[in-house]
Amino acid sequence: MPRADAIALGQRLAALTRSDFDRVNLVGSSGSGKSTLGRALAEALGHPIVEIDDLFWGPNWTPQSDETFLPALAAALEAPQWVLDGNYDRTRALKWARATLVIWVDLPYPLVLWQVFTRTLKRSLGGVRLWRAQNRESLRRAFFSKESILLWSLQNLGKIRRRYAAAQIAADEQGAAPRWLRLQSRADGQAVLARARSLSAP
Repeated sequence: MPRADAIALGQRLAALTRSDFDRVNLVGSSGSGKSTLGRALAEALGHPIVEIDDLFWGPNWTPQSDETFLPALAAALEAPQWVLDGNYDRTRALKWARATLVIWVDLPYPLVLWQVFTRTLKRSLGGVRLWRAQNRESLRRAFFSKESILLWSLQNLGKIRRRYAAAQIAADEQGAAPRWLRLQSRADGQAVLARARSLSAP
């Protein structure tokens, strides 16, 4: 039998129109797969992809000041259509005032931690350069420093889930834009892509 939450997601997807996909914000823990889904969704919709990390991180992992970062994000969100990948709590009001849909990627904790681990290995060993700042992850930084992404994930997965659960409940109770979807499996992500493609078909 289908999961009860999958049935609820199916009902939410069926209620979405093409305009609901105009401005989409994907949120969730690092390693949840939101960036991969965001790129696929942007391609399906024909929208530009905006990565918050690309706007926030300068060279050598130097964070941009809010005086630089927030206006850059606001400028990117002026476009009529986009797919925005990223969290950053202090950007909520800015993002969700424009967003038509929030997609919360909330996969099981073990899967998220495994994806963080394998992604970090691939980036570190492959010398992958990230965003316009061309930053690179290192095994030392990823696993053996206070900036460890694995440590951060372990410490914050529960907090992130509670925070977005509360935000979705509040949004549902208010019944105002943006709409919300909670994805709890990779199959849920494929269902979102299928709905986006069906609505974008000529």
